[in-house]
Amino acid sequence: MKRSFKALSIFTLVCLGCYIVVLYFSNDTSLSNKHVAREGYDKLSQIIGERLNQMWVKDKEEHEKEKQQHEGKEEVKPPKETEQEVKPEKEQQEEEKNEPKETEEKVMEQDEKQEEPKEKEQKKPKKTQKPTLPPCPEVPPNLVGPIAVDFSVPRVLEEMGKYVSDAVKEGGRYKPEFCTARQKVAIIIPFRHREQHLAHWLYYLHPILMRQQLDYGVYVIHQAGEGIFNRAKLMNVGYMEALKEYDYNCFVFSDVDLVPLDDRNLYRCYNEPRHLAVAMDKFNFRLPYNTYFGGVSSLSKENFLQINGFSNTYWGWGGEDDDIYKRIIFKKLFISRPSMMIGKYKMVRHTRDPHNESNPKNPDKLRQTLWTMDQDGISNLEYLVTKTDKQRLYTMITVNIKAPSG
Repeated sequence: MKRSFKALSIFTLVCLGCYIVVLYFSNDTSLSNKHVAREGYDKLSQIIGERLNQMWVKDKEEHEKEKQQHEGKEEVKPPKETEQEVKPEKEQQEEEKNEPKETEEKVMEQDEKQEEPKEKEQKKPKKTQKPTLPPCPEVPPNLVGPIAVDFSVPRVLEEMGKYVSDAVKEGGRYKPEFCTARQKVAIIIPFRHREQHLAHWLYYLHPILMRQQLDYGVYVIHQAGEGIFNRAKLMNVGYMEALKEYDYNCFVFSDVDLVPLDDRNLYRCYNEPRHLAVAMDKFNFRLPYNTYFGGVSSLSKENFLQINGFSNTYWGWGGEDDDIYKRIIFKKLFISRPSMMIGKYKMVRHTRDPHNESNPKNPDKLRQTLWTMDQDGISNLEYLVTKTDKQRLYTMITVNIKAPSG
């Protein structure tokens, strides 16, 4: 309305001004009339100017007010009107009374939900990390030295478990309880028809090995069938099968009829291959010859692979010990031995087994060791496991090694 009124006022003043201008410049009018028209024109111009100035000032003030109001609305936004109707006072009071109950119930529910996982956590057994054990001492502290060994007492293989500590677990596995063994040792025993000898071996050796603080397992490798016996090939099989069960890094190869007479003769590996049975009662506690490497010996995994294990071709008795000695020398390794006092052994007296007679062909093979050792051994070993029997004091693995008939 204000803008339309202003426009109408301006239009009226403009029309009046035009009329005065026409009157002033008309030829028919008199001088006095022109003078009046002139004065009217001046007066009208003054009125129009003042009016326009007032209108301009007012417009400016209104424009500034509108601008300020617009800015104020942007800074402070009024709260949105709720569509819900205002509830009566009684309903509000009832709701306020009920609200604490509802909130209390919700809090109780939340507390119960929080307590449930805590109860579950308490029920679950906590996984306790096993403390890292210190390494076992270099020299085991519980060694006794010389041992009395008596084979005249009859022993039954099935009853040996009651004579050996329960610390020895299924499969003949043992590890020290209070320290970490320095080596993981697999003891390999080639075997056939020697149950009485094995009973003696288990009776004496388990206590010795436990005092020596070894992490060890006992593997009896039983040759199936009645073909010609092959001790060396069975020891290769024992090496392969033991590694399938545990990450052994040391291997002790022992005849089943040999028991040490001193527990300071440690069944462990050294930097070089180790010959342990250096003084057997069979040979009057002396070496039968300087290059002898039979009876009981130990080799690290690295050394055993370096010489490609034992030969697989020595069927029958004799020759395989001398072959392994040559392999060690040809690979420029040295042999270490305990002293004659500590390296004493006692052998169970027995007659030679059938199908294990001396083989006259074996000595001739020793001349070929240098040229055959890299192709004959672990690299070309073939066998078939027919049975694995886990007893508490040992693991017996029965294998078919494709033995020729005797």
